[in-house]
Amino acid sequence: MGLQVKIRIVGRKNGGEKWLDQSYATYESRLKPTNLDVTTHWHKTDEELVKAATSDENKNHKVILLDPLGKMCTSEVFSDNMYNWLEIGGSRLTFCIGGAEGLPKELRESTNKNDMLSLSSLTFTHQFARILLMEQIYRASEIRRGSGYHK
Repeated sequence: MGLQVKIRIVGRKNGGEKWLDQSYATYESRLKPTNLDVTTHWHKTDEELVKAATSDENKNHKVILLDPLGKMCTSEVFSDNMYNWLEIGGSRLTFCIGGAEGLPKELRESTNKNDMLSLSSLTFTHQFARILLMEQIYRASEIRRGSGYHK
């Protein structure tokens, strides 16, 4: 069993454009040879997301919220952070992405600011944020490996 990363997201899996699925699949495929197992869990409501994230926290998994109020960092720092978070969480890490209205207030208020990450000061759809996160997870693994992918 390797390192397990969950992406919890509010929204519909279907209904997006094909290129979104193809982009995600590209990084999913690239991660197959690594010891990182990344899965996406779709939630229909904010309440479902809160319940699932709380359950992960109760199992001592590290939970990180993607939120505009979070801290931005370089890819190198993200790589270091991601592997530290995996160590803290017993090889289990959960990223939460809110829906069209952002993350539920209940999650944001109960989370330490250090456990919030911002991908950019720009606004993205939740489906696109998932692809950006997936690329950064792959990039983090390549930085850790010392490959030429990250220059």
